Amino acid sequence: MAATTITVTGMTCEHCVRSVKEEVSEIPGVTSVEVDLGSGRVDIASSEPIPDERLKAAIDEAGYEIAG
Repeated sequence: MAATTITVTGMTCEHCVRSVKEEVSEIPGVTSVEVDLGSGRVDIASSEPIPDERLKAAIDEAGYEIAG
């Protein structure tokens, strides 16, 4: 198991949260996604480490950006 935490910018509502969760959940190996709207924190559990470019692509697809 691997754990990854990122901060996503631009989320303003529960629809945003659902979009991010849906896109990240589609990455192969992801077992759970928790999103905190207030802080933008996204905690991801997966069966193996997720390449940064896969995470960026999923967040881009949802319409948001990874902070930093």
